[in-house]
Amino acid sequence: MGFLTQELLIAACIAGAAGLMRGFAGVGSGMLMAPFFAILFGPVQTVAVIILMEIVVTAQLLPGVRREIDWKVIAPMGVAAALFMPAGSWLLVTLDPDLLARFIALVVLVFSIVLMIGWRHGGEHRIWMSGGIGAVSGVLMASTSIGNPPVMVYLLSGPDSAATNRANFTGYFAVTLVALIALMAFGGLIDRGAVLTAAILLPVFMVGAHVGSRLFRKSSETLYRRVALALLFCVGCYGLLR
Repeated sequence: MGFLTQELLIAACIAGAAGLMRGFAGVGSGMLMAPFFAILFGPVQTVAVIILMEIVVTAQLLPGVRREIDWKVIAPMGVAAALFMPAGSWLLVTLDPDLLARFIALVVLVFSIVLMIGWRHGGEHRIWMSGGIGAVSGVLMASTSIGNPPVMVYLLSGPDSAATNRANFTGYFAVTLVALIALMAFGGLIDRGAVLTAAILLPVFMVGAHVGSRLFRKSSETLYRRVALALLFCVGCYGLLR
């Protein structure tokens, strides 16, 4: 892959918007990037590029939210996700690339609609439920790089504030991204091209995350949900109708 190709310029614009989303909502950047990157780079490199960028931005955001993370909820999800990631890695290297790209878009669209209609589970986060959500998320994360939709539905449908949800998303990524990078590196799924692409896109992604974080501090609960869900819905539609 040459330096500053048309694909990389397009990817940089997408990464900037995704960084803005990640900094503002604490989640959603992978869902924004994955449908486009799967077309530009292929599904295997897409997962590698996204998780390499996400781990850096997670480290950037974590110090500001670490005191608000509910580890009683996040720890069971993170452990279950890590245990089920090998199943997702197997799907990544066996499924048809176009089918996988469209599946990514469908997952995004379905979960955004579920949240838009205002569904909430209403109860407290139980360990068995958190573990189950983590298992599904782990499979999706390793196969598509977007393991956050079930986590979004689970956390956003509960009673927690926007600040707590944003912190929990960041804490969850801190646990799962480390596990996924280790798994993919061990399986030889992170190559030099993916590292170089991530390095080129990372500055734009980080700037977007920084701006998004500043915007979050000035936003309301209602605006937080509307922005996150509208963006995810548009991405899902694009991936299916392209």
